[in-house]
Amino acid sequence: MSQRVYEDVGRGRYDINGKEMFFRSKWEANYALYLDFLVKQKQIKKWAYEEDTFIFDKIKFGTRSYKPDFKVYNEDKNFEYHEVKGHMTARSKTQIKRMAKYYPDIKLIIIDEDIYEDIKKKLGKMLKFY
Repeated sequence: MSQRVYEDVGRGRYDINGKEMFFRSKWEANYALYLDFLVKQKQIKKWAYEEDTFIFDKIKFGTRSYKPDFKVYNEDKNFEYHEVKGHMTARSKTQIKRMAKYYPDIKLIIIDEDIYEDIKKKLGKMLKFY
């Protein structure tokens, strides 16, 4: 199995349709552009970046909290969380497992490399991805 070389993470400030925002990666910034597109298309109501933190109260050591990348508000007033992950670390895996265990009613969607690349392929030029 060959190891994939990931492009520059790109942590920093990005212009998201005229609004300067900080993101932890270029993928997150591009996903924000995509979510803005979905808002304009009336496919979602709105989105927020790193809005909520979930605490794993019973955990004494290791990963005790988790802050999903995006909270996505749907038109039907429900919401879900989206986590953009190009590479899944041991910590990321633990956070996601603990979310499922401690918050089973919370919908968490993982935007992995396949999903991200599909969005980029379909809309990257139109949305002027970074």
